[in-house]
Amino acid sequence: MIENPGKPDTSDPHVPVLPDDSGAGAVELSASTRDRLRRAMPESTRRAYTGDLRRFLAWSADRKLLAATVLTDDERLADGMQHLLKRHGDLHVIVTEYVSALADLGRAPATIERALAAITAAHRAAGAGGLRTDGPRQVLRSYRRDRASTGAGVRIRKAAPVTIAALRAMTDALDRNSLVGIRDTALLILGFALGARRSELAALDIADLIFTAEGVQVEVRTSKTDRDSHGRTAALPYGAHSVTCPVRTAQTWLAALADHDRSSGPLFVRIDRHGGLGRTPTGRGSSDGRLTGQAVAQIVARTATAAGLDPKAAWSGHSLRRGFATETYRTGADPLRIARAGGWKDGSATLLGYIDDVDRWQANPLADVGL
Repeated sequence: MIENPGKPDTSDPHVPVLPDDSGAGAVELSASTRDRLRRAMPESTRRAYTGDLRRFLAWSADRKLLAATVLTDDERLADGMQHLLKRHGDLHVIVTEYVSALADLGRAPATIERALAAITAAHRAAGAGGLRTDGPRQVLRSYRRDRASTGAGVRIRKAAPVTIAALRAMTDALDRNSLVGIRDTALLILGFALGARRSELAALDIADLIFTAEGVQVEVRTSKTDRDSHGRTAALPYGAHSVTCPVRTAQTWLAALADHDRSSGPLFVRIDRHGGLGRTPTGRGSSDGRLTGQAVAQIVARTATAAGLDPKAAWSGHSLRRGFATETYRTGADPLRIARAGGWKDGSATLLGYIDDVDRWQANPLADVGL
């Protein structure tokens, strides 16, 4: 049952319920406190989790487990979770059945994992504590085994790594005399050199770059795995080639920004067809025109296509980060240094997977056995 039956913030199912402090001297949460609680979750995660939770509650309503009237819009999702909890208490069996239903629909295991994470987060935010997930995970494990036995789960579509050769081909495909070409060159080169996630690139400000005699220091203030925003400072030295040098390409872009009277604010901004910088976006994004993570991914994919790179490969915003890992390891860099430079946790399974992709041939145990 619900452990802390406090009053939920019904405008957001991800804002945690706090113990009810009604009575003499009760203190209500201020707007700024509620806003900070809301922003504790990255916006991209919030959007994905909101969609996952909406689908779970709609499925529950279809099966008469929940009154459909509480699902009028996204702002009522917190109400929906509260109603489901009050009616059923322990959601372990319901969530187990839901995971099985997603498997019946052929959803990717990663999609089901995210849905389970979204439901778990909303369950905790509703004041109901941790959700039991042993049943759902056993169902998911069986589903993965079934997919593997039929070959459906063998091939995982990973982001294609941007190698140095691919990076040069991509920059050569850009018009580096145009404002868009200057921006996209800096974005690609800095993204690769930082081993940055697309969200990290989008979040960079002009003030985050400090130039020294050795190169440029870039302050990555927060990231997906840095929940407490300790940040990291990346040191990028001068490159041997001017076109792919992170220092010189960044300086060129900053000079272009200065020509448009921009010396502060976001580093990478939208450019409209008239050459205007930082206009208010019509879709997702902030009013200062900062590029979104989705826009970063689109630039990578679009430039890979223009460069004539393998059209069957999965070019995405993550391609720069994966390319940084594989290319630096291929040249002999210490995995620990790679991890800390790119913001992976020590011993990251993801990074080790990238390294294994290189070692599969570079350190193959069969290479010298004389077959």
